[in-house]
Amino acid sequence: MPVFDFSDKPVKNEDTVCTYTAFQSNAKEKTPEEPILVLDNSERQWIHHALGVFINPAKRTAFEFKENGETFSADILKIDSRFVSLIKWLGENHISVRLSGKNLEDGYAVYRIRETAFGGGTKLSAADGFLQFMIERLLASTASEEVEEDDDADEEGDDMKLTSLQSISDFMTCAGRTMPDNIRLWARRNLAVARSNEVSPEERRHAQRALSIMMNIQWKSNYFEAIDPVEARRILDEELYGMERVKQRIMETVIQINRTHTLPAYGLLLVGPAGTGKSQIAYAVARILKLPWTTLDMSSINDPEQLTGSSRIYANAKPGIIMEAFSIAGESNLVFIINELDKAASGKGNGNPADVLLTLLDNLGFTDNYMECMIPTVGVYPIATANNKEDISAPLMSRFAVIDIPDYTFEEKKIIFSKFALPKVLKRIGLKENECIITEDGLDAVIEEFKNTSGIRDLEQAAEHLAANALYQIEVDHVLQVTFDAEGVRHLFL
Repeated sequence: MPVFDFSDKPVKNEDTVCTYTAFQSNAKEKTPEEPILVLDNSERQWIHHALGVFINPAKRTAFEFKENGETFSADILKIDSRFVSLIKWLGENHISVRLSGKNLEDGYAVYRIRETAFGGGTKLSAADGFLQFMIERLLASTASEEVEEDDDADEEGDDMKLTSLQSISDFMTCAGRTMPDNIRLWARRNLAVARSNEVSPEERRHAQRALSIMMNIQWKSNYFEAIDPVEARRILDEELYGMERVKQRIMETVIQINRTHTLPAYGLLLVGPAGTGKSQIAYAVARILKLPWTTLDMSSINDPEQLTGSSRIYANAKPGIIMEAFSIAGESNLVFIINELDKAASGKGNGNPADVLLTLLDNLGFTDNYMECMIPTVGVYPIATANNKEDISAPLMSRFAVIDIPDYTFEEKKIIFSKFALPKVLKRIGLKENECIITEDGLDAVIEEFKNTSGIRDLEQAAEHLAANALYQIEVDHVLQVTFDAEGVRHLFL
């Protein structure tokens, strides 16, 4: 059947013209000296904030400037290899953008890209937010040796949110290289399920939900930035009194991280009586590492499915606590604070939660039943607490460096009460230190009263009781000052 062409122009297949060279960069912030890309400015100097569109890369790798109703074109000379797919996506979808750049000797260095509405105004919608989301992920990633092209066709756009199939597909096209290889392959398979009309609506809903969870996690490498030892020691001294042996072990971990730039192969297991500050130590370590943290309270977990999630065959299926922790943190590097590890073996017939923890602690990867994917755990640092290590299985114990937390001595409790616990309570309830005074024999009486209790929780409650009683006397009896001696303390705690 003949086909007629009324354009009077010969049909010609033009080859793609690639004008740029890709360069490797790991810069986390973009500047004119560390640009996203460089445009040709040999014939014309471009303004600081320029409007236009990237030309469809199937024709030529360039940018069309829109100035005063006129159109000018400039070839792309250089581009950060991490942004090649993003620039291609912007060109293929004819997205109007505003470039921020500076004219240098080797070209117009672009260091910021914003999406704009028609007429040049910045879009105050989810669209530019999505573009900035992808740029932030690309900046956080490291340069790859090869730029992989993804020629999968996109469906018609719905809304520009990361929960939509269109935005998920666009993210995979532009920033898919920021994800581990196995997750990228998993995402493509789940995207096919979510788009398929050959599966049930329930399966499509689960696939899309799983994709949304996975795409919102920033998958980082196992490279760890150096930690300032002086600042680390300051945090430990601020949070903990005494415990020099414990502080020394934590500082050894800091120095090890600074030498290897990776997290240690073993987590920390803090073992000691209740109230000795084990959880406080764990939070201090998370603060030193500058990582988000999450807690797993093993005393409330009696079914492994709470950790591993439920299979998608159930209508009410959902991810497990571990996967939800990654999702809430928004990144793959985080501190897992596992409270009461000695109660992890108390499963109720459906398995042992302690066995699930072994896969998390091995740093080889963790599989969630709902996600159906191996989750990298190289950036997870576990810190566990326990009252009795005899109740912890040998395989679990072998995954930790054990630190025994001793109870405080009589003298240490005196200092903690007088220098930390009581002043903190007085400040919180608005009393001055000279309004509530405790004598030396009164202090001895307080410590003697709680000599048979472990930790300092009871001492903190005693400080609260003393301060509240002093406040009552000041407000009701209109005294200016309350002094507690040994007899007053014993009378108060009768």
